[in-house]
Amino acid sequence: MKLLKFNQKQKLTFYIALSIIVLSFVLWFAYGQEIFTKTEVLVDIKDEVFDRTYQEWRKKFIWGLDLSLAITGITVILSTIIMYFQKNKKETK
Repeated sequence: MKLLKFNQKQKLTFYIALSIIVLSFVLWFAYGQEIFTKTEVLVDIKDEVFDRTYQEWRKKFIWGLDLSLAITGITVILSTIIMYFQKNKKETK
């Protein structure tokens, strides 16, 4: 089995892609590990005057696992294509 050898451009591309993927999952973890991305949340509001509670939709973005996985897939595909075109021509023999 032949080990993969990367040149400097390929290593830089790999590290950039890896940092994008890690950042995506850090954001997902920071937003509370929701499965699906949300743009609105349901909030309970207590009315002090009439002493009742009602619910209202508030605009709030919550990063979801689906968004992180989509970013990961796109990053892997694009970085693989870029790394393929960055290979050295003299090592193809």
